[in-house]
Amino acid sequence: MIIPKKVEKTLNVHLELEALAFFSYLAMASWCEKEGLEGCAKFFRKQSDEEHVHFMKFFDYINEVGGHAEVPPVKQPKIDFKDILEVCQQSLLNEQKVTKSIYNILKVTQQEDDHATEDFLQFFVMEQREEEVQFKRIIDKIHLIGKGPQSLYYIDKEFEKLVSAGNKDEKKAKG
Repeated sequence: MIIPKKVEKTLNVHLELEALAFFSYLAMASWCEKEGLEGCAKFFRKQSDEEHVHFMKFFDYINEVGGHAEVPPVKQPKIDFKDILEVCQQSLLNEQKVTKSIYNILKVTQQEDDHATEDFLQFFVMEQREEEVQFKRIIDKIHLIGKGPQSLYYIDKEFEKLVSAGNKDEKKAKG
């Protein structure tokens, strides 16, 4: 199986976004740790790990179908934030960029009649929907909790719950 060159090029462009997402979430985890938001830091580290897995899935796929995966240059992610709300808003924006890129790849696969890559991308279409919904809900919850002196404690606990729920879901999936 040989991947169409146009699809290969579009996938390689997308690799840069996945790499940036990996490092952005890692930078966010570091910022949260610095701010004493342990639950938030765990959440963003887990997000970073997930983006690394996504990067590798794209990377491996390109090579598996006869293309050449190119290691992209990585831009310095944002490392300083005003507050946890800004972190989450930036996360949503980043996820929306990834979604747009995946939709663009899908368009190219359809133009090139590349059903294998179109099928490969279906997982990521669903994943992006989940990510965007998750960050919209987190942002809504932060607005509900508010900006009072104790709010960061409650926000951090909400992130801790997300990490715990994700760990339970992973254990269920493994059997």
